[in-house]
Amino acid sequence: MSRKPALYAALVAGLLTLLGNSAQAAETAYVSNERGNTISVLDVAAGKITATWAVGHRPRGIAVTPDGKYVLVAVGQDSAVEMRDATTGALITSLPSGQDPEQIFLTRDGATLFASNEDDAAASAINLHTRQVAWQVSVGKDPEGIAQSGDGRQLVVTSEDDNTLSFVDTASHQVTATLATEARPRHAEYTPDGRMLWVSAEMGGVVQIVDPATHTITGRIAFAPPGVLAYKVMPCGIRFTPDGKTAVVALGRANAIAVVDVASLRVTGYVAVGGRPWHLALAQDGKTVLVADGGSDDIAIVDLASLTVRAKIASAGGPWGVAIAP
Repeated sequence: MSRKPALYAALVAGLLTLLGNSAQAAETAYVSNERGNTISVLDVAAGKITATWAVGHRPRGIAVTPDGKYVLVAVGQDSAVEMRDATTGALITSLPSGQDPEQIFLTRDGATLFASNEDDAAASAINLHTRQVAWQVSVGKDPEGIAQSGDGRQLVVTSEDDNTLSFVDTASHQVTATLATEARPRHAEYTPDGRMLWVSAEMGGVVQIVDPATHTITGRIAFAPPGVLAYKVMPCGIRFTPDGKTAVVALGRANAIAVVDVASLRVTGYVAVGGRPWHLALAQDGKTVLVADGGSDDIAIVDLASLTVRAKIASAGGPWGVAIAP
């Protein structure tokens, strides 16, 4: 029997492994450090910071354009969103964004950036082609989280002081519904299939599940990390694995993240990370989580399969947001 098919299969497998390793090696994450006024550039595979960029004042929300060319960071005290070269960190331009932008959301086509404006009690839509604010809509007091539905028709904004969600029609630029939540909603995230909207209530200590079609609350997830007092559980950032089966939630002063089965809404595990994790991101493999630990000034790299911290990397100045290059 010829050995050629087996040899061919081995060569193909080796090539795929090499390509996979090369893609992983090239993966880059960007972390906003709100107290340090910097962005840390992280080589994900190597687990080390390769550069630190000085940026504007109080950088929080952060995103990378779909082509990987630019990093966008909301610098709240400058009331702008900076557009920076993703390779060098050089400032390309400062985008107008309304007063005190905090979280940002970039559309899949990279054409529009949405920002929550705390001081304006508003949300702004920034056209990245014209680099101007295209429209702005008033929402509740102290808006924080912002996200867009997969079909692009709906924008949702969390308002911390009002304990509400505002649903905005992106065609008419009008608020079409307002929903009361538990105390201090911080972050909103649509499931990949768009059927559910998850909202973290920081002071409520829970994540609420919202039906985005009917604007009703359909579920609630509570958390109880081992050895952690209930009042320290303060959910913030939420991310889903690409297949939509698993959610990862940053639990703030609980100094941990929770892993949740999306279908059953059941917590399947906890991982103790650093101090006060704010936000997080999943690497392209869907198995690695990068967590911004604002209280301990580090970035935790977590393996989802084993629920262990693989590494911690110092990132001085209050890590807040994490974005991974596509």
